[in-house]
Amino acid sequence: HVAPGEVVCLIGANGAGKTTTLRAISGLVRTEGQILYDGHDLRGLSPEKIVEMGVAHVPEGRQLFPELTVLDHLRLGAYVRRVPRREVERDIEAAFTLFPALGERADQPAGTLSGGEGQMLAIAKALMARPKLLLLDEPSLGLAPMLVREIFRTIKKLSEEGLTVLLVEQNARMALEVSDRGYVLETGRIVLEGTSEELLGNREVQRAYLGKGRGGFLEGVQSPKSEVRYESSDVEPRG
Repeated sequence: HVAPGEVVCLIGANGAGKTTTLRAISGLVRTEGQILYDGHDLRGLSPEKIVEMGVAHVPEGRQLFPELTVLDHLRLGAYVRRVPRREVERDIEAAFTLFPALGERADQPAGTLSGGEGQMLAIAKALMARPKLLLLDEPSLGLAPMLVREIFRTIKKLSEEGLTVLLVEQNARMALEVSDRGYVLETGRIVLEGTSEELLGNREVQRAYLGKGRGGFLEGVQSPKSEVRYESSDVEPRG
């Protein structure tokens, strides 16, 4: 369930199905059941069409074009909108306001950026499509702690401005602190859901994901055998 204006995180170990969930929503993998976004089933639609409908995906590892400049990437991100150039340029200035470091490197090839700058560019590129729902996959991966905090402050700011965010993040504590609600996934199943405060205070979550013990979540939790569903007025994959 992802309500408008919320930040919702998916946490879990590698292979839990977090990245696959984002890829299914953005049309990159086929799924069974339904994926409902704003009342429309996204299954069978092309990734480009899904972006046009208001869903933008920042994949794990940034996936930038090394030889294209910062400006090239931002203009590429706005391509699906097919709007006048002056409108695109206004949005580029807004991106530089959000990420001043990118403005200082506007003509610099993406391949020469630092990891943090590359992540900023990946997010800014996605925002150029003016999404209503932003999918973020491991935004802190490989970044220094100071840059991680900056990225998460930006996520919080975007949410406060009305953007809906579905976040996949290995740093469970940071993810929960910036989110309104969260889901714990293991082996493709939801084993727990709740508000961020509830999950941060849950002993099993603390033990499995917050460094207060060892072992997987399923060692201490009996998950239901029934079909798992993610439900929302915005996004609803049914496994």
